Amino acid sequence: MNIFSNLLSQATQPAPAKKQRRGIEIKSPREIEIMRQSATIVATVLKEISELVKPGMTTADLDAYAEKRIREMGATPSFKGYHGFPGSICSSINNEAVHGIPSPKKVIRVGDVLKVDTGAYYQGFHGDSCISIAVGEVTQEAAKLICVAEEALYKGIEQVKAGAYLLDLAGAIEDHVKVNGFSIVEEFTGHGVGRNLHEEPSVFNYRTREMPNVKLRAGMTLAIEPILNAGSRHTRTLSDRWTAVTVDNSLSAQFEHTVLVTETGYEILTDRSKL
Repeated sequence: MNIFSNLLSQATQPAPAKKQRRGIEIKSPREIEIMRQSATIVATVLKEISELVKPGMTTADLDAYAEKRIREMGATPSFKGYHGFPGSICSSINNEAVHGIPSPKKVIRVGDVLKVDTGAYYQGFHGDSCISIAVGEVTQEAAKLICVAEEALYKGIEQVKAGAYLLDLAGAIEDHVKVNGFSIVEEFTGHGVGRNLHEEPSVFNYRTREMPNVKLRAGMTLAIEPILNAGSRHTRTLSDRWTAVTVDNSLSAQFEHTVLVTETGYEILTDRSKL
């Protein structure tokens, strides 16, 4: 889930009595094992949704399914109630870049580019991931956009290891997106994830001097999530105060994984291919 940087490090659950932890947290082996479980719940739900979605369903149908499955696996939906967000998933279609609110009025149709983002809170830790789904037969542009968005995510992940810098993965993402003729949404970034749904650091998807170029350390857990637009990189937020759409009505695609930094590389905690 993307969200504005001023929400980083704010609690997802009811505020604890003690002061909220801030800064970049290095997870212990015990904490990492719990995060593997929360991330597996997320990966399971997204894999199942990718297999069951079909034209005629509504995004509210998917939201109800996701909440049911998350709770069946002993977790709670990370997104539901988060700063007032009403759903267990973000469901964004076509020109909706991020934070689409599930609705029984939003019917999924053939040709749609559907983004489904969800999180699970399990034993004190969150997992977070997003996929883009081509619903039936889509346009050539849509198919390429989805493909490049997923490739860009992995280009960034491949740079992750202890001693690397955030700019390394940001540059790898940016280069792949630009060579393929798409743009990167800059209003939203990835983030640290763990005890809180959004933690430091901000994980940007483009080269910038506006955010710290953090050196990665083993035990950091990052939600890496490039958002690509077929046209302008700019978005605007609708009157619901959540849904961000492209300003030129162009298509948008997004992929996200929760990733553990290791001494020699990385572990994709929300890897659906292992299920």
